[in-house]
Amino acid sequence: MGLNLRKVEIRQLLQSDEDIALFLDEAYQEGGSELFMNCLEIIVREVGMSIISEKSGLGKESLYKTLRPGKKPRFEIMVKILDSLGLTYTIKVKAKESIDPQL
Repeated sequence: MGLNLRKVEIRQLLQSDEDIALFLDEAYQEGGSELFMNCLEIIVREVGMSIISEKSGLGKESLYKTLRPGKKPRFEIMVKILDSLGLTYTIKVKAKESIDPQL
């Protein structure tokens, strides 16, 4: 599944916090951290850098640098950005293949 969405489609699809959470989760599941970061940048720009900067306590310049392609932001920065969007991390167990009971 490709997540190559135009801006108009993003506004139509992401109308709630739940929509944004599902979008980011799907991005990570389908494309890993690189696609997740690309999608997070789209969302932050859509909401507005100034708004996210104010809510997160991060400077706009710091946000731009953090969301630049190829960057690997610190965990604390990601927590602040997600929190400013009304989101949080959730840790869950990966789906596992059946384990051979004879092992």
